[in-house]
Amino acid sequence: MALSSPATSTASAPPRTTRGLLPLLLAGNTAMYALYIGVPGLLLALQIEQIDPANKVANFGLVSGVSAIFATIFNPVAGALSDRSGRRNPWILAGGLLAVPVMLLLGSVNTILLVMIAWCLGQAVMNVYQAALTSVVPDRVPLAARGKASAAVGLGLPVGSTIGALVGAAFSDHYRTGYLVFGAIVAATAVLFTVCAREERMPPKAPMPVRAQLGAFGSALKNHDFRWAFIGRALLILGYFAVAGFQLYILKDHTVLPAGLTPEEAVAVLMPLNSVAMVVSTVLGGWLSDRYDRRKLFVGASAALAAVALLIPAVSSSWTAMLAFSVVNGLGFGCYMAVDTALVTMVLPKAEDAARDMGVLNIANAGPQIVAPFVASLIVSLSGGGYTALFVVAAVLSVLGALAVRPIRSVR
Repeated sequence: MALSSPATSTASAPPRTTRGLLPLLLAGNTAMYALYIGVPGLLLALQIEQIDPANKVANFGLVSGVSAIFATIFNPVAGALSDRSGRRNPWILAGGLLAVPVMLLLGSVNTILLVMIAWCLGQAVMNVYQAALTSVVPDRVPLAARGKASAAVGLGLPVGSTIGALVGAAFSDHYRTGYLVFGAIVAATAVLFTVCAREERMPPKAPMPVRAQLGAFGSALKNHDFRWAFIGRALLILGYFAVAGFQLYILKDHTVLPAGLTPEEAVAVLMPLNSVAMVVSTVLGGWLSDRYDRRKLFVGASAALAAVALLIPAVSSSWTAMLAFSVVNGLGFGCYMAVDTALVTMVLPKAEDAARDMGVLNIANAGPQIVAPFVASLIVSLSGGGYTALFVVAAVLSVLGALAVRPIRSVR
């Protein structure tokens, strides 16, 4: 999985939006995020723990990190292939249908190496699905409706996260069946999308040479304000995913849960709380930052709030502390992502290269997700298996992310 910013395009608007496209975009993204949260956040963690309980943290970090590298490489490749074909629906359908046999394979393996290979295949088919689905908005939605389309896409994360946590918890004792359920959800949604959202073949797009892509990356980061926005986003995302990826193990080994509440059930409680808080702060933060015309203030404050949230479970291992962490972290992260995305659009180096430079920013989203599992497993191992040090390091990263917006000059 790679978090991405809403698509930005300076191209001419499509002539019309497909009827009923926005609910289909919500459904497509919800199914994708349900699998992305439910599989690695619960089922994969349980499977790895069952195979090798003593080394679960290191093994989970390895599997997550390698598969994230695979996803990051495969996403632009899949996007380029769909660009060259001039079609999105066949790629959405293919990726969605292939999720079923790949999830079946993932549930049937019983060594760490095979789990890693199977989950890399899972990332491959899901990134075929994701790359094509992400391109639907700039392809088919008129500029005047992009805000609504971005909202539909954005809501897929909290809604899908909640569904993923609930389904994952429901099948925690039968993870093989759980894998198939997630695969079936994505496959059914892919069929629904491609049947209901008909498309016209678009002119094939010429792929950008690798040298030109590297030159674009370097050119964007030469801009002072954009560079600091990139650094701030990378630090915040690294701190967030260093903890988020190990949530189940944190609940198993760090948190004192109430009698009768299993760690899997705890995830199913925490994720909806986090999602609701994220939705509230996304809407409220975006509205307030518009009203007061202050982006840096809200970005810095929300990153600082995320740091405060991370310190709550560092000083207390109680269930109440985890509940508070989930709510406060959702408030901070949701507001940050909403306002920081607006801030970034204001510091883009050139208007004519807006889409390209937003793609560069996505490296600040995807790159830290690759590094986070390795960093987290190393911190936990060096600290003797405890998670307090992980919370503290993640909080420090969030504070640094808050401070990174201060040097930006062109935005208040």
